[in-house]
Amino acid sequence: MPEINNAYVSDKYQYTMGKSYLECGKQDQIAVFNLFYRKAPESNNWAVVSGTEEVIEMVLKLGTEPEEFYEKFLPGEEYREFRKYLSTMKFTGDVYAMREGEIAFPNQPIVTVVAPMIQAQVLETPMLCILNHQMAVATKASRVCRATDKPVSEFGSRRAHGPWAAVYGGKAAQIAGCASSSNILTGAFNGVPSTGTMAHSFITSYGSTVEGEHKAFTDYIRTHKGENLILLIDTYDTLRCGVKNAIRSFKESGIDDNYAPGYGVRLDSGDLAYLSQEVRRILDDHGLTNCRIFATNGLDEYLITDLERQGARIDSYGVGDAIATSKAAPCFGNVYKLVQVDGTPVIKRSEDKIKLINPGFQITWRISAQDSVKGYHVDGYAFKADVTCLRGDALDMAIQHGKDITVRDEFDAYKTKSFEEGSYEARPLQHQVISAGKRVVPQHTLLQKKQFYKDNLHHFSPTERRLINPHYYKVDISDALYDCKMSIIGKLVREIESFDID
Repeated sequence: MPEINNAYVSDKYQYTMGKSYLECGKQDQIAVFNLFYRKAPESNNWAVVSGTEEVIEMVLKLGTEPEEFYEKFLPGEEYREFRKYLSTMKFTGDVYAMREGEIAFPNQPIVTVVAPMIQAQVLETPMLCILNHQMAVATKASRVCRATDKPVSEFGSRRAHGPWAAVYGGKAAQIAGCASSSNILTGAFNGVPSTGTMAHSFITSYGSTVEGEHKAFTDYIRTHKGENLILLIDTYDTLRCGVKNAIRSFKESGIDDNYAPGYGVRLDSGDLAYLSQEVRRILDDHGLTNCRIFATNGLDEYLITDLERQGARIDSYGVGDAIATSKAAPCFGNVYKLVQVDGTPVIKRSEDKIKLINPGFQITWRISAQDSVKGYHVDGYAFKADVTCLRGDALDMAIQHGKDITVRDEFDAYKTKSFEEGSYEARPLQHQVISAGKRVVPQHTLLQKKQFYKDNLHHFSPTERRLINPHYYKVDISDALYDCKMSIIGKLVREIESFDID
């Protein structure tokens, strides 16, 4: 199979619409599309952004294929002129996006595309493919990591939905809090080390005997001395031979609490709470008090929370398919909707109320202020509210100039929050990443993205970060955006009510 150009991981209807746009003279209309989600999975309060870097790379690959490439999926004489058009169609528009590691709430634009209609339209499927996958993984990883203050490693490549998903899922998981990934390409592409221990097959390759287990441990230590050493101790019997052989091999190899790279054992089956307590006791009795206990075996945020509650003596966790496939909610709900054409806001009105979108070219501001509750935020400021405005509307301009502002609940006019001039700070969540078809933002390292997420997380209160029934965080739209939406809906409803055919 040839190398995949992600710009064309698309649906055919993006291109059948494109042909119609071209032949109807609409190809140069300036369209504004927003990518956003309506509801976070698993009753989350919010989602973690990951994948905008790959979106930038994908957008810049548009129009890099020869004319004959398009004939493979747009054959026939009737598509000849359209194929010629596509072969020279580079992206010439603008893209605004949230940073990777940002925390996004429903209906906020995660990516906004401002471009000629065909260019913007054909980006829909590949953009959703990238962001729906990575945000599902990142949001699940955030939940798992928030279940404990111990390190969590991601190692779900073997259960991921394909090689691409394994590599970028490992990256998304680390942005959202995972200490490491086992995937070697994730590490290589992002300049961070990948991590790994051993499989049961390594131990059984020495024969299914207690002495064979000891020999496997000893050989592993000998061939990896100078590295972090983790021995898998549940191949035969965790307490009666596994941990004892590990102690024996460590001591015979000169590994003790003075071993700087670190050492430990891994539990992969059984009652992890009980076994970790017993293993900790045995290790301590033999003077290996710094020997860490690493636990795996089908873990997720709920099991980890329960292990912590039971007093498990686990120092770090490894989580596989629960993160790599976002197992409980494997399909993330980002959508890509047209919100403006040639300066005129447009809207999609649906039979389902949740599918009503916000029209127009938008920007979201995150409002921060000093909080009386000390200790949970990074720099003395806590996030207080998010508000999405039409760019250049009255509230947008007031926020930009630090003036007095009032944020109103879209669905309850009596719920308001006011901020006086000088009492708050605000930052935009969307930043221009492509201008006139050129990248205009620097690349951030994986560690920078991870730190950005961590800083964001700790500006929210503990009640807003909890996994079960999180506290409501204020997310609203400006009066101008609300009025714009209601005006379009009102006009449309009136037209529908008077519409008929003979």
